[in-house]
Amino acid sequence: MKKKEENRGSIEFQIVSFTNKIRRLTSQLELHKKDYLSQRGLRKILGKCQRLLSYLSKTNKIHYKELIGELDIRE
Repeated sequence: MKKKEENRGSIEFQIVSFTNKIRRLTSQLELHKKDYLSQRGLRKILGKCQRLLSYLSKTNKIHYKELIGELDIRE
């Protein structure tokens, strides 16, 4: 996903950035288990990421499979 000009509006870029946020929030929540505001934010980002992934799987299966493999996330 490293291009000279990253299209920040593209679905792939949004999924990658959401995945990075999810990983960062997950590691933060391992340290602070009672941080409920971060838990809520994590749930919201997870929902957005799931919706984008389902849209991508319906519209472009090839990019979907590549992105899943690249990010090492499950379907």
